[in-house]
Amino acid sequence: MGPSVLWQLEELKDGRGISGEKMNFSRSGGDVVKKKDFADDPIDAQRREKVKDAMLHAWSSYEKYAWGHDELQPQTKKGVDSFGGLGATLIDSLDTLYIMGLDEQFQRAREWVASSLDFNKNYDASVFETTIRVVGGLLSAYDLSGDKLFLDKAKDIADRLLPAWNTPSGIPYNIINLSHGNPHNLGWTGGNSILADSASEQLEFIALSQRTGDSKYQQKVENVILELNRTFPDDGLLPIHINPERGTTSYSTITFGAMGDSFYEYLLKAWIQGNKTAAVGHYRKMWETSMKGLLSLVRRTTPSSFAYIGEKIGSSLNDKMDELACFAPGMLALGSSGYGPDESQKFLSLAEELAWTCYNFYQSTPTKLAGENYFFNDDGQDMTVGTSWNILRPETVESLFYLWRLTGNKTYQEWGWNIFQAFEKNSRIESGYVGLKDVNTGVQDDMMQSFFLAETLKYLYLLFSPSSLIPLDEWVFNTEAHPIKIVSRNDRAVSSGRSVGQTKSYRRPRTRREGRFGNK
Repeated sequence: MGPSVLWQLEELKDGRGISGEKMNFSRSGGDVVKKKDFADDPIDAQRREKVKDAMLHAWSSYEKYAWGHDELQPQTKKGVDSFGGLGATLIDSLDTLYIMGLDEQFQRAREWVASSLDFNKNYDASVFETTIRVVGGLLSAYDLSGDKLFLDKAKDIADRLLPAWNTPSGIPYNIINLSHGNPHNLGWTGGNSILADSASEQLEFIALSQRTGDSKYQQKVENVILELNRTFPDDGLLPIHINPERGTTSYSTITFGAMGDSFYEYLLKAWIQGNKTAAVGHYRKMWETSMKGLLSLVRRTTPSSFAYIGEKIGSSLNDKMDELACFAPGMLALGSSGYGPDESQKFLSLAEELAWTCYNFYQSTPTKLAGENYFFNDDGQDMTVGTSWNILRPETVESLFYLWRLTGNKTYQEWGWNIFQAFEKNSRIESGYVGLKDVNTGVQDDMMQSFFLAETLKYLYLLFSPSSLIPLDEWVFNTEAHPIKIVSRNDRAVSSGRSVGQTKSYRRPRTRREGRFGNK
């Protein structure tokens, strides 16, 4: 096996380099690791290896029982095609394998992409899920490895998704048939599009335009934001249902949890992706407006004063918070530095409060794993589990990663380690990792979600790695934890018109694997 992204593993194993002396682990000419000396903490090194072992166990189980399928059912030891047979777990895992230095596994996955990945399927795909997992996974693999195969495949699948945006308002339909086109929305939404599903493709499609030189992808997704910005409310909070014909919102829930979450995340991250230039200033402005709205949803429990983000329908506040909303502490921490000193500290403090709540979602159950959502009461109980399953979700660990990176407080590493140990105890079985049907009883399900390998294990690995690995000033993570290289934009700042101008030509970062796989 070749050298790891970060260090020679053998040096770590036999103790050289972890005694406190400074080592330079940067790759020759690469951007994945910043050229920066640091002393590697021996406890971090041990924990990182444990997380890497977990990834190897999850991956080898997938390879053995579900190769080429979307996801593994570990109990029954078979593959299932939950995303139309696009190899979702394999594509979701590419960058995790690369970052962990699992070169042989990455190479085998690359060969499958080259020989077997076929998008011409008579399958009604989720535009959002396919974008964040498949387009995002392939683009990240390209940015990390420099292998053009991944960029070509990303373009192929994106082209099949594009007709979803052909609506009168430019707000896309959420479902499209990969071989025939035919976009539509799910029946239960009453013909509406879902906010998160329709307005969280900016990072991937802008990146694709930058890397291919074809502006059509960027124009589609930026027009969505322009349309929403036209009637953006004063509190920046949008209901989760939008009419794709008129571009207007429908009476429905306002939430930072399911179906709302990544819209707010991508407002911030599109600004970061554009290197915070004038061309992306409207994203930051919209995000700051939405954060005022977020503040209006924050409540605190009795007796322990846990901060949480409520949900709203009309003028009525619902004291419920999804574990999915536990991405918000990380988002707030990441965005806090764009404010002046007072506001910055206010949002960072709120991020830390919310992270404590999310950690207690885990700590408050017998298994030490979080339920899917929680209710907050005035009866002195603080919080109670609502929906009691755990499907290996990453959001709390994601926020711990950002808070550790941005504050240096090792407490966040300790919390992450405790969560990892709870996964090891309750979810690891002989043939992979499974979720829990009930976090109170520990009864297991039969699914290893692809995002466990893409997100949960990657964020845990980075939580115990030096911050020079995938530095946050050079990379931005999509909502499936796929790192995408930040590229400055010199297109015109968006006015009230529909034009998004031209993107600067993309210069792919050089990496130590330059040419290893060629451009086959």
